[in-house]
Amino acid sequence: MDSHLQAYKQEIIGRLSGEALDTKHKEFCLGVLNEMNKRRYAYNFSWFGRPIIQIPQDAMTFQEILWEVRPDLIIETGIAHGGSLVFSATILALLEKFSLTVDPLVIGVDIDIREHNRTAIEAHPASPWIKMFEGSSVSPPIVNEISQIASEKERVVVFLDSNHTHEHVLAELKAYAHLVSLGSYLIVLDTGIEDIDPAAIAPDRPWCKGNSPKSALAAFLKETDSFQIDNFYHEKAWVTSAAGGIIKRVK
Repeated sequence: MDSHLQAYKQEIIGRLSGEALDTKHKEFCLGVLNEMNKRRYAYNFSWFGRPIIQIPQDAMTFQEILWEVRPDLIIETGIAHGGSLVFSATILALLEKFSLTVDPLVIGVDIDIREHNRTAIEAHPASPWIKMFEGSSVSPPIVNEISQIASEKERVVVFLDSNHTHEHVLAELKAYAHLVSLGSYLIVLDTGIEDIDPAAIAPDRPWCKGNSPKSALAAFLKETDSFQIDNFYHEKAWVTSAAGGIIKRVK
């Protein structure tokens, strides 16, 4: 990072340090997140023609992370309509076009890839950068095959956004965290389940406070010193689905 960008980042960090002490600001951000969840706000957006089911603030910070790391492999658990896969694939395509990465790939894993979604993803112009696996993200055969692909890559980023129960997310962390390259990131989505109004959580979902991605991440971080929470990205977004869920591999 050049000196001007470093100075720019320090300005941001300075602003964030003040916000961190502002209780009203924190209450405001949590209130907005509650409203977003109650009104299914994340379902309002698409990326290059595919529903992305992410809030714009997260998309903006995620592209910053991908620019910083310049990965040649992104692993994503959870596919849904494929918008997040297309998001990652278009970023990788640009990085490759800019000669900043070589032969990049985004892998998506989902226990149920609906046929109409698979057809739309495979027909998308970004499909050459996408590989999909159908099955449990913690199935040993799938984990082994993805691990083999990752072993041939230099810079790996992981997004966990499938089943949000404590047990499943903890199993995903144990399966995929070691694939993250040094200095790169693992992003656990929907950590806000631990913080938002329970009424904002869909009633047909099994996850809740204490049984969430954030509770799983807390348990995982107690077992390793290879990762540290990076608060910079989620704090500057104000409203995010990954508060406290962006961790950086440091050793």
